Amino acid sequence: MSRPAVIPVHLIAGGFPPGSAAGHDMNYARQRLLGMLGENPEIYTTVSNDYADIERWLPNSRLLITYVAGPYPDAEQNQFIRNWIDRGGRWIALHGTSGGKAARVGTHRRQMVKGAYHDTLGSFFLNHPPVRKFRVEIADTADPITKGLPPSFEVPDELYLIELQHPETSRILLTTYMPSDPSPAGFGFVYERDTSLLSDGKTRVLGYSHTIGKGGVAYIALGHCHSPTNNVQPFVDSSVAPSGKTPLTFRGSWEVPEFERLLQNAIEWGTSPLPV
Repeated sequence: MSRPAVIPVHLIAGGFPPGSAAGHDMNYARQRLLGMLGENPEIYTTVSNDYADIERWLPNSRLLITYVAGPYPDAEQNQFIRNWIDRGGRWIALHGTSGGKAARVGTHRRQMVKGAYHDTLGSFFLNHPPVRKFRVEIADTADPITKGLPPSFEVPDELYLIELQHPETSRILLTTYMPSDPSPAGFGFVYERDTSLLSDGKTRVLGYSHTIGKGGVAYIALGHCHSPTNNVQPFVDSSVAPSGKTPLTFRGSWEVPEFERLLQNAIEWGTSPLPV
């Protein structure tokens, strides 16, 4: 009997500086993703903490998954990833992948710096208000990544403000309603203009996919989690905790069945054979 073909997947989960959790429970997110990947016995997963050795693992991989807070590919690594996608690779990017390098603004504030990899990824992180509950709307029910999901669902999470880099060619999958950034004065990252709003002035994208050559990228902004040893949230919205006190352990969307289904769908999309 012949053995089934192996589906190689590379997972990057880690913070910056190297070895840092960077405000996220990287162990938890890594274990959850490995558990989902392990549901398919044909998948073999390699794991890294950042993009430093991407050229070693990516050539033989069908799918790249990233859950990072700080690490980002430099110009050479980005071009390597882009070429790999162009040849048919697929990239599932989660949560903080849309961030990266932050520059100091004054004494206590920071502003995200747009890099070449944001063009490949298809989005750029601006800011997020304090952790809150919000409703996620399914913008494209026909897409394989959103199959089986209800028209909308509620999550407690960081509501990311992301600027689409290719709005005209991106397939919008998830959105939410939020006309203005409710962040308190001095909270979060500095940005010059809120470019995360769609043309209606009230809708923001939380998930999308776009094509590069024979391959593609799917980004999902949801997924914040932390534990007592890596929590850096100063406070949360009253919709999560009436007192505003940050829960020491927070799993957010990871405990919402619809988010798990979303990730399972994305993995299936990312590991499925390319169309002939």
